[in-house]
Order: sequence, then structure tokens, then C-alpha cells
Amino acid sequence: MALNLKSGLRDMFLEGVRPVSELSRYITASGPQVRIDALSLKHKELNDLLREVVSKGAREITIKNVFGQRYISTRLNGISGCNVNLSIYGTPGNDLGAFLNGQRITVYGNAQDGVGNTMNEGEIIIHGKAGDVVAMSMRGGKIFIRNNVGYRAAIHMKEYNDKIPVLVVGGTAQDFFGEYMAGGIVLLLGLSLGEGKNHNAGYVGTGMHGGVMYVRGSMQMSQLGKDVGIYETDDRDLEIIRRYAGEFAQHFGLNTEEILQGNFRKILPLSKRPYKNTYAY
Repeated sequence: MALNLKSGLRDMFLEGVRPVSELSRYITASGPQVRIDALSLKHKELNDLLREVVSKGAREITIKNVFGQRYISTRLNGISGCNVNLSIYGTPGNDLGAFLNGQRITVYGNAQDGVGNTMNEGEIIIHGKAGDVVAMSMRGGKIFIRNNVGYRAAIHMKEYNDKIPVLVVGGTAQDFFGEYMAGGIVLLLGLSLGEGKNHNAGYVGTGMHGGVMYVRGSMQMSQLGKDVGIYETDDRDLEIIRRYAGEFAQHFGLNTEEILQGNFRKILPLSKRPYKNTYAY
């Protein structure tokens, strides 16, 4: 008998997953406000349940006891009038808010990898730190992270028509920050750095060919990729910095003026086609 590998993988993935009709005991509802206890929910169960309550009109949703469940909110797209505020307590797993298209997610804790993957619109606010590849291929909306991020944050970040994505990181980042960045605005605030300490990242902006990064604090030329340069800010830059540093401060109860007292410089690509001699097209 021939083995149907695709069917076998699907069955293994769905093994033990309960239908939505069996999950009502994890919900407490009061009109458009809903609380979900995710302690005993698998990631598919949580996302099925989340889509179900939003489809029935829930707009203020609190999820407690989140322990690594992946893809939270990715199945809300396509629901008519889906203007949802989602509050998460715990540590959501990979791809939180992937393909986000207008919802607002606030995490009271840390987040794992892939926050805002291919995000189109909306906001993600994280009252902690986040893992690798934050804002990967992000093309709209805003992400605010109170503390540090991991490797390759803002990779392939881009602009699309009139959409300009924004990523603000309160702490520092690891290597390849802004790798292959093609558009958007990034602020790296360095609030977690000690006096006179450099940012952690190396190879910053490798392959970058669009957008702008603003760095508060010390970063040496040796930390940059060969495709970018570091420059002084002008009045227009300072307006942008004030706007998004102000939003960041408002989200986390900080003082905007204290943040703006730091020294900001901007990182820009040296070319819009850094690999033009590598490929024939």
C-alpha cells in the first residue's frame, strides 16, 4: 500500500487537536470583551478559538497563560470589520502577528522569533524582548519592542505603495540588523546600554538598499556592513525620530525628552543595487 506522506503529516499535525465546539470552557465573555485561558490549548486550538470569537463580534480580547503558542492572530485576516485589540499575557511563540492586517497586539512579556513577519498594517507592542527576524519582510504598520531583539531584525523590511513600516527597539540588537532592508524606518534606541557601551550588532545593514535606520548611542564603522554608511541627522530626521520615539515612550511610560537627549545618527544604503555585479538581469 502506497504511503500518502502529505496526508500522514497532516494527520500527525492535527492529532489530539480539539474542535472549536469543545473549547468553550476556556472562554469568558462579556459582550465584545472576551478572555481566553490558553494554558491547556495547542497553538491550532488557540488560533481556531480566536478566529471563532472574532467572527462572532469580539473586539477586546485578553489571552492569559500563553506559553509558546505560535502564529497568534494570523487567521484573523478576511473577517469583515476586524478592528481587534488583542492583549497577550505570557510568551507567544514564533510568527506572532504574521501577515497582520490592522489589528493591535500588546504583549505583556517577551516574544519569540518572527514577530510581525510580512506584516501589512496594525500595531504590535511588546513589553519585553523579542527573538530573531523581527519585522521580517514587514511592509506596513508599526512594531514597538521595549527591550532587545535578536539576530536579523528588520531583514527584508520594505515599503509598499504608500505604506511605510516602522520598527522601534528600545534596547539593542544582535548581528545583521537591517539585513537586505529595502524600505521603512527603524529606530534603535540603546536604552539598555551602559554609559559608553557600543551596540551589540555587527554586519549592520548588510545588503541594505532602501529605507533608513536611526541609531541612538555608540556604533562604530567597523560594525557596519560594506553596503551602508553612517551620517549625521538633519531637521527632517529629527522630526521622524521625535514622532516615533514619542509613540514608543507613550506605550511604555517613558519620558520622550530623556530619550531625545541621546545622540542619534542615521544609517543609509550606499546603493539601491548593491549586488548589481553579482546577478545578470
